[in-house]
Amino acid sequence: MNFTNFDKTAAYGKLAELAPAYRHFDFVSALKAERVTACTVPMAGGLSYNYAAKAVDDAVIKAFAALAEEQELVAKYHAVVDGETMNTGEGRKVLHHLLRGRFANAVNEKGRDIGEFYQNELKRFSGFASDVRAGKIAPAPGKKFGSVAQIGIGGSDLGPRAICLALDNWAALQGRKKLNAAFISNVDPDDASAVTASLPLAETLFVLVSKSGTTQETLANELFVRDKLVKAGLDPAKHMVAVTSETSPLAHNSAYLDSFYIDDYIGGRYSSSSAVGGVILSLAYGMETFSEFLSGAAEADKLAFREDIHENAALLDALIGVWERNFLAYPYTAILPYSQALSRFPAHLQQLDMESNGKRVNRNGEAIAYSTGPVVFGEPGTNGQHSFYQLLHQGTDIVPLQFIGFNESQRGEDITVDNSTSRIKLNANLAAQIIAFAKGQKVEGENRNKEFPGGRPSSLIYGNKLEPRSIGALLSHFENKVMFQGFVWNINSFDQEGVQLGKILTKKVLSGNSGDPALDAYSKLLEV
Repeated sequence: MNFTNFDKTAAYGKLAELAPAYRHFDFVSALKAERVTACTVPMAGGLSYNYAAKAVDDAVIKAFAALAEEQELVAKYHAVVDGETMNTGEGRKVLHHLLRGRFANAVNEKGRDIGEFYQNELKRFSGFASDVRAGKIAPAPGKKFGSVAQIGIGGSDLGPRAICLALDNWAALQGRKKLNAAFISNVDPDDASAVTASLPLAETLFVLVSKSGTTQETLANELFVRDKLVKAGLDPAKHMVAVTSETSPLAHNSAYLDSFYIDDYIGGRYSSSSAVGGVILSLAYGMETFSEFLSGAAEADKLAFREDIHENAALLDALIGVWERNFLAYPYTAILPYSQALSRFPAHLQQLDMESNGKRVNRNGEAIAYSTGPVVFGEPGTNGQHSFYQLLHQGTDIVPLQFIGFNESQRGEDITVDNSTSRIKLNANLAAQIIAFAKGQKVEGENRNKEFPGGRPSSLIYGNKLEPRSIGALLSHFENKVMFQGFVWNINSFDQEGVQLGKILTKKVLSGNSGDPALDAYSKLLEV
């Protein structure tokens, strides 16, 4: 395969040549009903991707296709799932796709079948979750676990938390919710204190998640919880399981009720479909729910192999993002789900995108001369409309937008006010925002305060209802989008060295002798 810096490709030159004509795209003329209908690409899980309100046309998409071919984007995806070493920074395979579907060559350096390993772990924690839900594994005779709390941070928290929140209402209505799910992540003791105070400790199972078994914040929170359990007269070993690697200090440890394993081929932010997300999802909502989630992700993974970008939503979404970042010069993007159930999904995507593609060197550690990953932020609609949409509509920066919406609510409860239901109002707001951002509003006279310049591009992912298959497909879509963009930019989307320096300096502060007077001075400002 050819690994070339983006600005050395012929496609880069072609897109740069096209770009000036699209920086002030005429959405008022272009955005018609026919375009909205035509610019739709099927996704997995009953979802669709619509890019009608993006500053692209056939000429730009033709250039995208040339870029995808020149940078061998789909071929590189094949290399990922075929087990080639694609994490160049750490010299590792990248196998999170293998968690939801069997692919070829899933064998590690020692000849171990990694796919079989993942399947065995899936069976182990599935059986464990079933036994807990049935009361076969219990905290004490005559008792059952009624709550589960995950202790983790970063990828061990954001993805699983977002997915649990996404499915909680749906699972309750389907009769699948048997354990209440909670999360502890921040090393700030107020986090662990508030969560443990809200839980019946005698009926709570804690899931400790740390691949290395040495994550400082997670271990501090584990000790906090253990102390709470002991003070409540409970045995922590009967209230804790671990999700870790087989080589970590947490593995095969009698301090836990059981341990479930992942390995170095699964990056934290890509780990929601492993035991990192699977244990708590299976405990709270059942293995059937987690299986449906994996099915939706696997379906989306398969679509990402399509060479035709009109049939590959993740690839098209990725290329539009590159177009906006590198040629239209938009450094931000906003994730705007019109679904309260997806309230933490933007936070997960923020980590997924910014930790993966926030890189300034290529796969070989050489400096690059073009922009890479955007700044990602977002909140659910309509809350965001009454918060930061002012800047999005009338600010000096253009921010590309990614809307997500559904035809039906999860619980089915609603009320009619002024001749329309709340669900209808929600989706009316979504549709209105797309047009308002794209077409804007001109005003007569000198009062420009009421003018909306328009020209703000957006895409829409939509489906019937948010359920396990659709959230699995949604997760996979964005994982693959980020991966494709990393291939375009010739960077390594699978390591995260940017988090390491802060950890090293933190240890120096805690040692009492950092060797840096400024660091010591800042530390003194925050001493008790």
